[in-house]
Amino acid sequence: MVAWVDFGQPSFWLAAGSIVFNPTFWNIAARQEYHNKAITKLFGGNSRLGCYALAVTIFSLGIIRDYIYHTALSHQPTHPLLTSSPPIHLSAIPLFLTGNLLVLTSMYALGITGTYLGDYFGILMDEPVTSFPFNVTSAPMYHGSTLSFLAAAIWAGKPAGLLLTALVALAYKVARRYEDPFTAMIYAKRDREGRREGKKGL
Repeated sequence: MVAWVDFGQPSFWLAAGSIVFNPTFWNIAARQEYHNKAITKLFGGNSRLGCYALAVTIFSLGIIRDYIYHTALSHQPTHPLLTSSPPIHLSAIPLFLTGNLLVLTSMYALGITGTYLGDYFGILMDEPVTSFPFNVTSAPMYHGSTLSFLAAAIWAGKPAGLLLTALVALAYKVARRYEDPFTAMIYAKRDREGRREGKKGL
C-alpha cells in the first residue's frame, strides 16, 4: 500500500510548525502591544512606526512560511489522481486566482495599518469596511490565503499539501476566535469613550 503522505519528512513538520507559528506570533505580539505598548516602546513611542515594523515582520514570516510549504511539497509523494485528471489539476488555477484576489483586494481596502493589526496600536478605522471583498466574506485574507495553499497542493498533486491546507484553515479559525471578539471590544470601547466625551460637551 502506497503512503501518500510521508510523515517521516522533517520538512513536513517544519511546514506544519510554521503554519501554526505565524498566527500565534502575531496574536501574541498584538496583545502585548495593546496591553503594554511593547512594540511602540521599541520605536520611541511612535505607534505608527511600530505597526509598520510589525507589518514587515508578519509579511516576511509569511514569505518564509510559503517557502517552507513549497519545499515540503517537493519532498512528498504525488498522487496520480491529482495530476492525471485535467479537471482536478486545472481547478488549481481558479482557486489560486480567487485566493489572491481576496487577499489583495482586502489589503487594498484596509490599507497597511488596517491589514496589520493597527487596531491594537490605537490606529482605528473610522468605520467598518463593507465593500468587496468584505461583502463576500468576513475574513477574505484568511480565506484567500487558505485557497492559495489548496491551489498549490492540487497543482503539485500532493496529498500532504491537502493535509497542510486543512491545518492552515484550522489555524486561521482558531486565530479568529481570539481576534474577532478582541477587535470588536477595541471598537466598542472607542465608541463608549466617544459617547462619554460627547455628553461632556453638552
